[in-house]
Amino acid sequence: MNDGTGTMSSRMYVDAENRMVYCRIHPGGSIGRHKHTGSSDINYVISGHGRAICDGEEEMLVPGTCHYCRNGQAHSIINDGDEDDHGASG
Repeated sequence: MNDGTGTMSSRMYVDAENRMVYCRIHPGGSIGRHKHTGSSDINYVISGHGRAICDGEEEMLVPGTCHYCRNGQAHSIINDGDEDDHGASG
């Protein structure tokens, strides 16, 4: 996704006012760097380990953490662990 590496799977739930995505990034996979315009992005980590890079700042992602990318910022998410990363974003 967004010129990332490896493979992932996701399911998006959308209505007129909301968007929620359940995402699974497989080991070695990533969501490439992309900019959020018009809305922020909140990612909650359910399981797995990885990292997010948001405007050059690196953040470790572990179960229970919440990564926040503000409107106008750019970020990428990388699974450099050995198990699937499961998360939800909206």
